[in-house]
Amino acid sequence: MQGEKLEPVNYYVGIDVGTASVRAALVDQFGTVVAYADQPIQIWAPQPGYYEQSSDDIWAACCIVTKKVIQGIDISQIRGLGFDATCSLVVLNSHFQPLAVNLEGECSRNIIMWMDHRAADQVARINGTQHDVLRFVGGAVSVEMQPPKLLWMKENLRESCWEKAEYFFDLPDFLSWKATGATVRSLCTLVCKWMYSSEKGWDDSFWKQIGLEDLVANNYAKIGNEALAPGAPVGNGLTAEAAKDLGLSKGMAVAASLIDAHAGGIGMIGANVKGQNLLCENQPITSRIAVICGTSSCHMVISKSPVFVPGVWGPYYSAMVPGFWLNEGGQSATGKLIEHIVQGHAAFPELQTKSAASAQSIYAYLNSHLDLIKKSLPVGFLTVDLHVWPDFHGNRSPLADLTLKGMVVGLTLSQGLDDLALIYLATIQAIALGTRHIVETMQAAGHRVNTIFMCGGLSKNPLFVQMHADIMGMPVVLAEEVESVLMGAAILAACASKDFASLQDAMEKMGRVGRIVLPNHKDKRFYDKKYQVFLKLVQHQQEYKTIMQNV
Repeated sequence: MQGEKLEPVNYYVGIDVGTASVRAALVDQFGTVVAYADQPIQIWAPQPGYYEQSSDDIWAACCIVTKKVIQGIDISQIRGLGFDATCSLVVLNSHFQPLAVNLEGECSRNIIMWMDHRAADQVARINGTQHDVLRFVGGAVSVEMQPPKLLWMKENLRESCWEKAEYFFDLPDFLSWKATGATVRSLCTLVCKWMYSSEKGWDDSFWKQIGLEDLVANNYAKIGNEALAPGAPVGNGLTAEAAKDLGLSKGMAVAASLIDAHAGGIGMIGANVKGQNLLCENQPITSRIAVICGTSSCHMVISKSPVFVPGVWGPYYSAMVPGFWLNEGGQSATGKLIEHIVQGHAAFPELQTKSAASAQSIYAYLNSHLDLIKKSLPVGFLTVDLHVWPDFHGNRSPLADLTLKGMVVGLTLSQGLDDLALIYLATIQAIALGTRHIVETMQAAGHRVNTIFMCGGLSKNPLFVQMHADIMGMPVVLAEEVESVLMGAAILAACASKDFASLQDAMEKMGRVGRIVLPNHKDKRFYDKKYQVFLKLVQHQQEYKTIMQNV
């Protein structure tokens, strides 16, 4: 009606702290990204396998990107703030000041990153206990989880760090503390990375058995004794200091945070697919798998009852979607692996020159180059005698073996652009075959999934997406808003603001389906054979290890 006053739109800020950058988005109540900003963050690698960051650097980046995305917006319309981050370990003293997690004594470097492998010996010892809590992480703790890192710190930095440390935070929880002053933790971080049970809490016997009995003191005050479900409001909202830092309103709702991959799952797995002619349309949300693929990849499946999957993390109750059990598979290096293969090839300088001249990214150029050399074959068939095992950084799932190495079979003396394009293709196929290995292991344990919901940086690469559809034999659903991880963080904020009835209500109304990529079923026989070779590769690697033992 003419002259009718329009209702003001509500907005939410999502902040995602990834491996190499902090990103923020301003998202409206309909799930549209209105503004986006990113800011690089520092990584220190003092020696092989060691990766560190600074919590001060990360918070400063959060403030920069938030102020950018809210420019020109009436902040009274911004209703909530949600964080997600990598599952890195932050260490602070009793005054909440950074403590050095390194032998150099550099206090500014107070974060052991998720991908840090310094605690490999501690992992082996913890797994050797065969404690009952390990059942909930696929039977073996990962070097990416926090207990091994904590044990390493106690054994290697006892005086300089361990005895001075008062607070150990997962990075997502550090951010919600920094925003609110509340030391509560997210159920997601505690359950997925700290051996916490959403039903029973901490298990004293585990910490005592692995040599970290001092953490049991004062009701686990150093690692958290109160956990909130994802999206629950934290404390009294933004403190005055944090509000000033971020450019937001004091008291604004701040959501209990998520690990970054889990935010990606929230951002898309609950999207309404009505009218899309997908198998999962009239099936429960448990028929969907969320694949979040960036530097590494995560594979999220939820279920109404617990499913124990060998070599796959979980089952975790309410760690992603409240009321559902979560299993989390993953690959430790995916985007990082593709980058490593491509940039390390002799033809990389030529690729850079030619892609720049054609105003394409290096990956778009490689994709078009593959189309040129495929002739009459489907592009995937170019690797009939070139095979890759992708565990250059160990296997997260389903073998849970961080000692596994990468393998390439079928190399020639060629060093040209054709050769680079082929090894790039074979690497992408290997990552998709690894996803198939994880999903088949989940299905053998009782999961029933038929549709892939994919997000993350690699989902922007059409070849990567198509190879997953073909190799899995399943449709791949891409989100309308490509930044699904940020969408997940904003959905958390929307839930904390109480503007939606529940987290699932916000997921359904704000997550929107974009493109759907269907599998080429006529190529099934080829990829079934590639998969047979894939499984042979790791079998052979294990045989080689046995041969070389006790040399």
